[in-house]
Amino acid sequence: MSGTFVGMPAFPAAAHEAVHDSTLRDNLRHATHTIRAKREKAVAEVSDWAALREAGKQIKDHTLRHLDRYLVQLEEAVTAAGGVVHWAADADEANRIVTALVRMTGETEVVKVKSMATQEIGLNEALEAAGIHAYETDLAELIVQLGKDRPSHILVPAIHRNRGEIRDIFAREMGEWGRPAPEGLTDTPAELAEAARLHLREKFLRAKVGISGANFMVAETGTLVVVESEGNGRMCLTLPETLISVVGIEKIVPSWRDLEVFLQTLPRSSTAERMNPYTSMWTGTKDGRAGEGDGPGTFHLVLLDNGRTDTLADEVGRQALRCIRCSACLNVCPVYERAGGHAYGSVYPGPIGAILSPQLRGTGSEIDASLPYASSLCGACYEVCPVAIDIPEVLVHLRERIAEGGPATRDGNRVLLKPAKGHAAERAAMRAARWAFSHPGALRGGQRLASRTRRFHPRTLPGPGRAWSATRDLPEVPAESFRDWWQRTRGGKDVTK
Repeated sequence: MSGTFVGMPAFPAAAHEAVHDSTLRDNLRHATHTIRAKREKAVAEVSDWAALREAGKQIKDHTLRHLDRYLVQLEEAVTAAGGVVHWAADADEANRIVTALVRMTGETEVVKVKSMATQEIGLNEALEAAGIHAYETDLAELIVQLGKDRPSHILVPAIHRNRGEIRDIFAREMGEWGRPAPEGLTDTPAELAEAARLHLREKFLRAKVGISGANFMVAETGTLVVVESEGNGRMCLTLPETLISVVGIEKIVPSWRDLEVFLQTLPRSSTAERMNPYTSMWTGTKDGRAGEGDGPGTFHLVLLDNGRTDTLADEVGRQALRCIRCSACLNVCPVYERAGGHAYGSVYPGPIGAILSPQLRGTGSEIDASLPYASSLCGACYEVCPVAIDIPEVLVHLRERIAEGGPATRDGNRVLLKPAKGHAAERAAMRAARWAFSHPGALRGGQRLASRTRRFHPRTLPGPGRAWSATRDLPEVPAESFRDWWQRTRGGKDVTK
């Protein structure tokens, strides 16, 4: 994975700064609560939501088990429809491929429809280094780009900005990128949207190369699918002569019948809509298909690995690859609501980012080693996930890997990871707990000692434990342990029989 965001401080340090930004917290609270309430109503309309959720899980798991076969089938179908398939093992290779393809056209400008994969690999930066200007056309991505900012949400990348801030960004920056903002621009949504539309229209009409991602790829026909709400995707996919799509290999589904499930669950989980306003599908090139129609004259599909096969090798962690990028987990997460997306140091913020980024990038950096701890383990993310990713399970799994080390797959090779620095006290505590729970007599003695000395217990922990108790109260030790209470009141007998 690209190092674009690596180098940030660990999550606790970044979050500590973010929670003191009252404007950021107000923006996040308002936006996430609004989206969450709308989603609940949209999901409640579907009587078989649980069945759809299970179907999505089963489809994704089946596809991941047979990913090699479906990827070959996809390549054959795309090629038969006039497209060209490229395989990229990592971010550097993907950037080299896309840069070379744009240079072959002779163009120095490209328009983009929102693609998290291209943000993951730092494509815009790579194109800029090659003298190629990439223009984001999604409204929120445009705000982020004009503001020289980073995305902070999967669905609404500029969720941390309010209308006044957006107006100021448009007025200050639009003229440097193209058509300037209208004079006297206010912060009303209609005026902001119109300013963005006028600014982008000239780029759509001029651009000869488009770059996209895809929400899904259908193996049986080689069809790519983009769902969006503004129409910018449709413009990027139909107007340019050359289209380059950069897509993670996990975005594949076997058939159109499988796609039907996700076209029901994704809109309701993400934008709380019954269906997306724009669902664009294309298969190869307009010349490679029977009949005339819209679409590119040249189509390239770049299939991106970048740590995905390493993730697939982890029997617990691989469920993160089910993700359909709906962002429902972010909108219910109490940690994300308070810390915001930038604190995660990745294009994938929130609960899904806390398990996906450390697997794609590894846990060698300070920020990635801290992400699995960026959670209260409340489980709300699992409850809303439309493909039933058990995020708390993966978080605990990754915490164990970071604290204890152990086997993992990196770059296709099995390696033995060393325990991360700073977890010695945690390892010692967990080993002591394991020993105590394995010796009932010692556990009982320790409980009795703790109960009898409870009035002398400190309110905060000493030494390394001070960091834990600085932000939470130590639980009070009861005057009597449950085991002793049960022995005293029930005589050790099972009263349920």
